Amino acid sequence: MGQALEEGVPLFGICLGGQMLAEVAGGEVTGDTGAPENGSLPVTLRPEAAGDPLFHGLPPVVPAIEHHKDAVTRLPAGAVWLAETRACPYQAFRVGELAWGVQFHPEVLPSRVREWTPDGFDPEEVYAGAVADEPVSTPVWREVALRFAKIVSGRTPADRA
Repeated sequence: MGQALEEGVPLFGICLGGQMLAEVAGGEVTGDTGAPENGSLPVTLRPEAAGDPLFHGLPPVVPAIEHHKDAVTRLPAGAVWLAETRACPYQAFRVGELAWGVQFHPEVLPSRVREWTPDGFDPEEVYAGAVADEPVSTPVWREVALRFAKIVSGRTPADRA
């Protein structure tokens, strides 16, 4: 992570990866903090997302699958705070121009939720919520992934050296 930041390599950290990005860039992550988040939950975009290469133009609230109890508790200096939930404020952020971290799992479809053990949550309720939200969440997070892929593929060989 540190090397990617230093060299300007595009980076998209998911859940633990987002926490690692925050920590390496000078933020803070706290284990077992606050209420755990499991299942599909509404993630609210902040006004700063409007100018972000990945998050611009998205709906103001998008469901996203969560599965964590550790969280970023302080963003790195200069990070752009992009999205939040009530229980875990730092859901998405950007460090510099090419590094993003998210606490949620934009890559996960509802079927994957069945493989997790949601401590203190009803697994069938968690699954049903993810299934209900999937028609809204999947197209949005697919668009974010495509935008990130475009950034990565648009780099020239000199950028990669």
